[in-house]
Amino acid sequence: MNEKKLIELQGISVSFDDEKVLDDISLSIADGEFVTLLGPSGCGKTTTLRIIAGFLEPDEGRVCFEGKEINGVPPHKRQVNTIFQRYALFPHYNVFDNIAYGLKVRHVPKDEIRSRVSAMLKMVNLEGFEHRRVSKLSGGQQQRVAIARAVINHPRVLLLDEPLAALDLKLRKDMQKELKNIQKQLGITFIFVTHDQEEALSMSDTVVVMDNGKVQQIGTPTDIYNEPVNAFVADFIGESNIIDGVMPENYRVSFAGHTFDCLDSGFAPGEAVDVVIRPEDVDIVPPSTAMLTGTVTSVTFLGVHYEIIVDICGFKWMIQTTDYHPVESVIGISLNPEDIHIMKKSKYSGMFGDYSSYSEEFDEMANPEIDLTEESGGETE
Repeated sequence: MNEKKLIELQGISVSFDDEKVLDDISLSIADGEFVTLLGPSGCGKTTTLRIIAGFLEPDEGRVCFEGKEINGVPPHKRQVNTIFQRYALFPHYNVFDNIAYGLKVRHVPKDEIRSRVSAMLKMVNLEGFEHRRVSKLSGGQQQRVAIARAVINHPRVLLLDEPLAALDLKLRKDMQKELKNIQKQLGITFIFVTHDQEEALSMSDTVVVMDNGKVQQIGTPTDIYNEPVNAFVADFIGESNIIDGVMPENYRVSFAGHTFDCLDSGFAPGEAVDVVIRPEDVDIVPPSTAMLTGTVTSVTFLGVHYEIIVDICGFKWMIQTTDYHPVESVIGISLNPEDIHIMKKSKYSGMFGDYSSYSEEFDEMANPEIDLTEESGGETE
């Protein structure tokens, strides 16, 4: 991939009504890169996208394109196009006219318009749909029209604000593959916004994890999943058991009453740490040969595996296994050094990773005496 910097955000901060929405965001995006801004609702990812597009100006910081500051440059003068969640197609136009709209506005010759629209229709697998009204298309077909319209003007950057959110699960997975293929075919930079971890991991060259207006971690999907920097990232990217531990020395960590070999170093002797163990990395063994033992408290069948909750020394672990283990059975677990990841303590420590809250939340939802709307200010989603 070309590592030439295309877009740089330098110290970007934005506040709405004295509430800081973005807090000193810095980010570099390479030419031809597929970057995903990932985080929960309200984390600042869409605001970041709007700043890149020029729809919003930052209170502080610089936005640079190919090394030149573009603060104050209006959206139509930036080499950027945006696809929104609802696509913003013209319902009274057919497919051809929707895709051709930008070219017509620029007074491109009719022969060139026909040629370029035909090429776009072929790229998004909509040949033969030229005269179909967009209101007669499926959600996936409408999204393809939106993509074709957005890229026909050859933008350097395509911004995508949760474009798959309205699609059903199977179609969403199909479109993930198609979007990645289109991005590779065109070779342009895609900046994709989502709260869906699977989308981010399956499509991206680089994932930017955000929370509370700050970048928590930037890395490849593999790095983000295998080497999270704090408890928020570990919990948000897949399931994680996050346990309090202590590093007595390099390559050794103590938790749950035992000391284990690990691959991490660089911590002070006796330093308190967060220990991350993914549910799929736990090996179930006979209790007599186990490093740790626990009692199964919950079993859920998910098709390809069982998801079980196990009480180990009062801490509820999630374990994924292809073998059935009944509730109240005692199992043993074994851990390999490469499956134990050590993180420094952060403000997120203690907030995630214990699955005792898993069942308590469901208990609250099932209790008619608890008004859940009070906790959310009376709002429901």
